[in-house]
Parts: sequence; C-alpha cells; structure tokens
Amino acid sequence: MKKTTLLFVLVLFIVSCGSKKNVERALTSGNYNKAMYDAIKKLRTNKSAKRKQDYILLLKDAYDKANERDLSAIEGLKTSNNPEYYQRIYETYVALDKRQEALKPLLPLAINGRTVAFNFNNYNNDIAVSRENVSDYFYERGIALLESDDKYTIREAYDVLDYIERINPNYEKTRELLQEAHERGIAHVIVSIENQTNQIIPRRLEDALLDFDTYGLDQFWSEYHAYANDSLEYDYAMQLQLARINISPEQVKEREVVRQRRIKDGWQYKLDDNGNVLKDSLGNDIKEDKFINVRARLFEVEQIKSAQIIANVVFSDIVNNEIIENFDIDSGFIFENFYARFRGDRRALNRDDRNLINSRAVPFPTSEQMIFDTGEDLKAKLKRIISDYKL
Repeated sequence: MKKTTLLFVLVLFIVSCGSKKNVERALTSGNYNKAMYDAIKKLRTNKSAKRKQDYILLLKDAYDKANERDLSAIEGLKTSNNPEYYQRIYETYVALDKRQEALKPLLPLAINGRTVAFNFNNYNNDIAVSRENVSDYFYERGIALLESDDKYTIREAYDVLDYIERINPNYEKTRELLQEAHERGIAHVIVSIENQTNQIIPRRLEDALLDFDTYGLDQFWSEYHAYANDSLEYDYAMQLQLARINISPEQVKEREVVRQRRIKDGWQYKLDDNGNVLKDSLGNDIKEDKFINVRARLFEVEQIKSAQIIANVVFSDIVNNEIIENFDIDSGFIFENFYARFRGDRRALNRDDRNLINSRAVPFPTSEQMIFDTGEDLKAKLKRIISDYKL
C-alpha cells in the first residue's frame, strides 16, 4: 500500500513539473495567451494550495505581458491611421476584454497570504468605437465588391458583410446586402445523364440519380438542377456519362462438406470385464453416458450475380464553353444468397450449418433490378464528388 501511494505521489509530481514547464515554455517563447490560459486551467481547482503558487506568478507575468503587447500594438495601429487596421484594432480590444473576464472568476489570488494585484480596464467604449469603425469601413468595401459581376468577388463581398453581421448585427442594410450577395454568388449547375452503354437504363434509376433532394447536400454556393429553369442563367453543366454496364450471368455454386461429431446419446450401465453391471458402495447399479459418432454430408449452395456501372462525371464551364473537370466512377452491386441441404444425421451439423439448411433458394433479381441496385452505389459516389468539388 505504501509503495502504491509513493508511486502515485511521484506520478503527480512528475505531471505537475511537466505542466509548469509547459507554461514557462509558452511564456518565454512569447505565447502569452497560451501561458495564461494554461495557468488558469491549473488554478481552477485548489488555487490556495502551496504547490499552485508558481502558477499564480506565471499567470501574473503572462497577463501583464500580453496586455502590454496588445496595448502597444493598438497604439501603433492607430498612429498609422490606416482603415485596413480597423479590424485588428477591434479584435485586439475584444481579446483584452476577454482575457480579463477569463481571469476574474479566479480572484482573489494570493501568495503567502498577500493578494496579487491584477490591472483591469473598462474597454466597452474602445470596443464600441472600433466596432463602429470596422463596420463602416467593411460596409463600404462590401458595397464596392458587389458592383462586380464576378461570382468569386461577390462571395468575397458576402464574407465581408457576414463579418459585420457577426460583430454588429443588423448594421444599416447589411442583411439585405447579404441576401443579395448570396443569391448572386450561387453557381447554378444544370445536370444531365447521357447513356452511352447501348443498354436500356431503368427510368426509376434516372429519376433517383436526378433527385437531388435526396442527396442531403449542404452547399452554400452551389445549386444543382435536374431540370432547366428558364429564369436562371446557368454557370456550369454536370453530365453523368454512363459508359458501360456489366452484368454477370446467374451462377449457382455448390460444394460438399462432411461433418462428423462425437455426441452424447443417452446412457448405459457400466460393466466390468466379465460383462456384469458394476455397483456403487450402496449397491446401486452404476450408469454412464453413452457416446456415439454421427456423420452428415452438407451440400452448401451459393447463388451469385453481380452488376457494374462504369461512368464519367464531366463538369463544364458554360460561359467559356470548356470542360473544367472529369471524374471516373466505378460502381458495383453483388447479389448473394446462401442455403444448404444435407444427408445423414442432423446432429452432426454445427450452428452455422443449421442456419443454412433453414434457408432456401430465392429467385435471382432481374437485370433491371441489378442495374437499379448498382445505381444506389453510383448515387453515393456521385454525392461524394459533388460534395467535395467546389464551384
């Protein structure tokens, strides 16, 4: 027990030393925020413990140095009088306020009974003024970007206006402009299927592939349309080219397996060497388990049929009339059914064998059904392509 306790204390000591070194390392490398928040984490429990006093000193040092650096940076940015710096000024004031708010729940902190003093400032007015400055500057910038007809520039305008909405909700007409930017920045894609296989494609497969409501897509800047809308100008085309369909013949494979087991089959009297029934100490006849060897032939049957669709997904830029990307898809579906029959003693079969003999042969799916089932895998792969490909 003593050894276990000593080991536990040693582990705690090593972990504590390692944690303190991490805080010191962050502090000396200039990563004051990390040093501060790591120290705060350590002081959230049992902050008055003697072993925690080093963390208080490190916290004080990191807090003061972080504030000094940020306030100095703000002064320099203001001196430049460059509107490009409004965002950095605002976010630095927010960081200053957040830093002291994170510290307040821990207070008071003391070392050897003496309270450690931390300087706090009211940054509300500085935050309000800098927020107004950056909102006004970004608002004008967003409006200027919206004058472009380029979708990527319009999306940039959306990001600028969205920043305003996050820090200063409903500023002037930001929400209206955000809606405009989103509507104008969306890439509209018209989708078609081209059957190059010289085989008939089930209508329901085509409908399933073009039913984008079932894809669960969550793309902010792209909309896919299976049917053309005359009120929209399409930017891109996506064509699913079905190149080849392979369907295997229906196959039935059979194999024979011999099963043998030694099993208990009732009981019998135990006999001596002369063939007489043995007695126990009370004069009763002695019985013993009777074992026999049983055997069966199992005929395992596998029904199998497979289908494969090989396709290409081609993205085209309608405006410039050029192909911009091409993806290959290889989708497959395998129908399998297993069953068995046997001859001999059923008791020789194992659990899996008994499950198989309880199964039956089933009709093979039609080629049309196989193609449709393969289409489910095709649809899943097409979804991944659409989700990953950004227009």
